[in-house]
Amino acid sequence: MSKTVLLTASGIAIGVLALILATNGNPPNMGVCVACFLRDTTGALKLHNAAPVQYLRPEIFGFILGAFAAALAAREFNPSAGYSPFLRLILGFFMMVGCLVFLGCPMRMVLRIAGGDLNAVVGLVGFVAGIGVGVLFLLKNFALPPRNPQPGNEGVWFPLLTLGLLALFFFKGDLFAASAQGPGSQHAPVWLSLVGGLAIGAIVQRTRFCFIGMISHIFLFRQFSMFLGVVALTLAVFAGNLALGKFNVGFESQPIAHNDALWNFLGMMLVGLCGAFLGGCPLRQVVGAGQGNSDATMTVIGMILGAAAAHNFALASSAAGPTAGGKSVVVAGLVFAVVVGLLYTRMKPRTVISPTARN
Repeated sequence: MSKTVLLTASGIAIGVLALILATNGNPPNMGVCVACFLRDTTGALKLHNAAPVQYLRPEIFGFILGAFAAALAAREFNPSAGYSPFLRLILGFFMMVGCLVFLGCPMRMVLRIAGGDLNAVVGLVGFVAGIGVGVLFLLKNFALPPRNPQPGNEGVWFPLLTLGLLALFFFKGDLFAASAQGPGSQHAPVWLSLVGGLAIGAIVQRTRFCFIGMISHIFLFRQFSMFLGVVALTLAVFAGNLALGKFNVGFESQPIAHNDALWNFLGMMLVGLCGAFLGGCPLRQVVGAGQGNSDATMTVIGMILGAAAAHNFALASSAAGPTAGGKSVVVAGLVFAVVVGLLYTRMKPRTVISPTARN
């Protein structure tokens, strides 16, 4: 099977799974959203007290454990770590804040487009712009310190922690906060969420499916396989929304969205730029953590801290639009990312290795 066919089939499969989850209880245009699900899980762990967004999302645990199982089965579980854990944590923090100012990760951006939300098209333009800036640095020899192999047991702790939390959720669920209303109260049945997450985690691990990769591969290598996979995902969800009567095109009255074009653009620009430096989108980072990549684990921890800060300090947007704090942190994040780009760039052309290939 060719790479293009594999990625196209994977995109359709992920899109169908996202549509199934959305039609069985997950919020509208949010069958899958890594940023939103990490935010809800952060609330369930009582790291923030925003009552409408607290629920231990089984999909997140499925992504990690599905990737872990797939990597073991394919003999690709190779624990590794780099030399800039704190920097990766900060970039993950800013990537999450960008997502929550926009109100969605790149996966949800695509699902919103497939549902007719034109605000997400603005976000897509910003996302492409952010990746484009990152690619300019990559072409000038930007690189974070490379990963080195680690002992085999180093990569299992995060999946084991995930498994432990999931067991507590099943057997002692009252330990966790849970929303009575709002997005956190909207969820598919636990078994369906977990199975969907496991399947998506395994697919992404095996195919290296990535929303950063869909753009960076075009800019760097003129490769369109990943892009066609994302297009297939979008069309699958679009067709499903049409069939179900859930397609609503426009800027106004979109579910869990705002129509401030500037901050939709800049929020996703921050996500694209941070993701280009980190070597993958939020979904790829979560999957990477499941397959033993400690760099990705630090990024995920940074995203969790970003979710906590976004709701403890009023950085996250709402249907009313972005907050002053959220705008300030997005600007600070863009400045920080550019400074990182300058500091870690050797300013001479090089042969670039695909970021997703390194994960």
